[in-house]
Amino acid sequence: MAIRKHQPRNDQNLTQLSYQYSKTVLTATPAELNSAADVSTRLVPAGATLTMTAAAHSGKIICLDTAAGSIVTLPTSTGGGAVYRFLITVTATSNSHIIKVGNATDEYRGFVIQDADTATAPNTWWAADNDDTITLNRTTTGLAAQGEYFEIIDAVSGHYYVRGYSQASGTEATPFSATV
Repeated sequence: MAIRKHQPRNDQNLTQLSYQYSKTVLTATPAELNSAADVSTRLVPAGATLTMTAAAHSGKIICLDTAAGSIVTLPTSTGGGAVYRFLITVTATSNSHIIKVGNATDEYRGFVIQDADTATAPNTWWAADNDDTITLNRTTTGLAAQGEYFEIIDAVSGHYYVRGYSQASGTEATPFSATV
């Protein structure tokens, strides 16, 4: 087993770290290694607003963490495989928690399972064509309560794939809409 540092053979100015064991060679940039191994930055606070990038937020858990609601904007969908996770860690007491795309081209595909406040079966809401925003309005489209969770995957350029869980009260409604 040998660890050696070298410069790439092409014109890239990135220092890469190669780990060679037997006949297997793995190559990654220091940023990629830090992203995979650094658990100290896995939970990222959204605050009042957060504009995300794939480099800084893929693989992280974005905490919707303000009582006045958090608004998060996703980066442009490239189909690069980035995975974004969202967890409500502070129940919104005013405004809404919102997760939206960053341009008028990208849209959602997928679903949210929504637990009703009565003893009925949960709702399954599917994103409709052109839906680009998830809104948890503290009642009908989602309580914006601790424990609600969403996973959004950038698997195809122009489309984010969503699966999530939320709770609702009153006459439940879809959390998906087209607002961007």
